[in-house]
Amino acid sequence: MQSLDEIRIKIDAVDDKILALLNERMTYVQKVGEIKKNSGGTIYRPERERAIINRLKKLNQGLLDQNAIEAIYQEIFAVSRNLEMPQSIAYFGPEGTYTHQAARSRFGAMSRYIALATIEDVFKELSNKEAKYGVVPIENNTEGAVGITLDCLAKYTELKIFGEIYMDIHHSFVGMNENLKEIKRIYSHPQGYNQCRKFLESHDLNQVEFVPSKSTANAAYLASKDKESAAICSKIAAKLYNVPILFNKIEDNLANRTRFLILSDIKNPQMPNCKTSILARTAHKPGGLSALLEQFKKENINLTKLESRPIKAKGFMHSFYIDFEGHIDDENVKRALKDAEGVMWLGSYLSAEENSLGGDL
Repeated sequence: MQSLDEIRIKIDAVDDKILALLNERMTYVQKVGEIKKNSGGTIYRPERERAIINRLKKLNQGLLDQNAIEAIYQEIFAVSRNLEMPQSIAYFGPEGTYTHQAARSRFGAMSRYIALATIEDVFKELSNKEAKYGVVPIENNTEGAVGITLDCLAKYTELKIFGEIYMDIHHSFVGMNENLKEIKRIYSHPQGYNQCRKFLESHDLNQVEFVPSKSTANAAYLASKDKESAAICSKIAAKLYNVPILFNKIEDNLANRTRFLILSDIKNPQMPNCKTSILARTAHKPGGLSALLEQFKKENINLTKLESRPIKAKGFMHSFYIDFEGHIDDENVKRALKDAEGVMWLGSYLSAEENSLGGDL
């Protein structure tokens, strides 16, 4: 049997090879960046990254599972993009939130992150060219659509949906004191607190004072300063403020999931597995919406989401947020929308529904 030292020597040798190969890869990345710069090509190409990951998953015969391969290569891709051109990403903050984790999962550790106080602030930051990409939540499978994001998509017409991220949302119970009987306060955002009521009841914590916080990240910060308290927050927030995790995954609905949008001013090219989002303001008369939907049916286009949203400036009229399979430049999509009035294109992007990210935040 090999000794521990002998195994470590072999690991070091493998690490040497990995480092050399990564540096070799980055030399090619740098050349690609130069070509894109001269031709005006887009640095971030999600379809190319997806193709690489899918190819590697098929080749894999080792101990790494598919999630591990994707996690490793997402970070490699993020480093590569920053080498081609430094990236700035605005997101709905503060630091340590689930949106922050979603942004980090796609843009890696090297990117510059700008935490902003509101969702509309993210749109403003992109509109003012202070960041190239933005990340905001669009819907949760428990709480429903995020209205302000839908409103901003209609307002900031120069910005488009560049991509999407699906992430499992897991809440943790954290605190400086592991004796639950000594906990006198629980900090959390009200939404996070309400999603963990069964856990609180089963541990006799539902009678403990609940102190609402601005975010789950803020809850972790408050708990780090208060030894008689605990917080319901993300793992990344607990790590950020050095608060020990007492219980993992305490949410009532273990299938709790949030969809995030990546925003930019870039138009994605046509590609397989595309999804398109539009905002439709149909005629205010019987059959106005059904006429549009009939065109989608005629062209065999599958709708994946339909959400109504009031047009605040026009009394009780509504617009409709629609997601469907395909790219805005696909011929059948062009035919479906040819005679449609009041349709605003919000973006065409690589569908992520079959490639969701698990987030222990």
